[in-house]
Amino acid sequence: MKFVRFSFEDRALDGLLENAEQITEITWPGEQRKADLAKKTGKSFKVEDVTLLAPCLPTKIICLGLNYRSHAEEMKFELPKKPIIFMKPSTSVIGPHQLICYPSQSRRVDYESELAVVIGLKAYRVDHLQALDYVFGYSCANDVTARDQQPAAGQWTYAKSFDTFCPLGPAIETAIVNPDNLQIKGFLNKELVQEGSTADHIFTVAEIIEFVSGCMTLLPGDVIITGTPAGIGPLQPGDTFAVNIEKIGTLINSVGEKG
Repeated sequence: MKFVRFSFEDRALDGLLENAEQITEITWPGEQRKADLAKKTGKSFKVEDVTLLAPCLPTKIICLGLNYRSHAEEMKFELPKKPIIFMKPSTSVIGPHQLICYPSQSRRVDYESELAVVIGLKAYRVDHLQALDYVFGYSCANDVTARDQQPAAGQWTYAKSFDTFCPLGPAIETAIVNPDNLQIKGFLNKELVQEGSTADHIFTVAEIIEFVSGCMTLLPGDVIITGTPAGIGPLQPGDTFAVNIEKIGTLINSVGEKG
């Protein structure tokens, strides 16, 4: 099942994407997010009549650095022995087809295609054996990075936290059983520039959830983005970048002018 958020007549609504043409409006009885909790309102909308939004409203986005063997090799870093994490703020989130803003203080802004894990149940100190039970579903993410603002040694958050630097969407897919064997691709202006599989993860999704929830509470709607495969590169104003993940869909965003 694919869940979305969308705007219609200036109202933000939740929905179930029935097919490429139709969304059924739903409501949630509380904060928890599981497919069987969704309640249909009886209203439906044509996809062409609405604007898709980011599919969730995270209080925080936890990001994995160097979680693909191919990317670690590309960057000439040793494989990490523990997950390397940093954070993006909620203000960095945008939805499908919204513009990525190119910050004036940067001279190089990069794309990074990533699998997004959306938390469905409050999670704290979760064991990896039960970790996937706390997941609502999976989506596409672009971990946009001002590469020239990212020091080789030190914190990465500044370079990755500009407004609009976390495109998410287009939907949350709840039917994925194994998130650690999905094909992921990135297209710059329709040209394939990234291609990999989450099977190349150094740390599995379950291991990541165990590690992150060991120090902080993950709330329903929070997002973990799980690292990028090899092939990162620069974006320019006017470019369009698409993240495609098997079974989930394609997230497309363009880059605005510097400012």
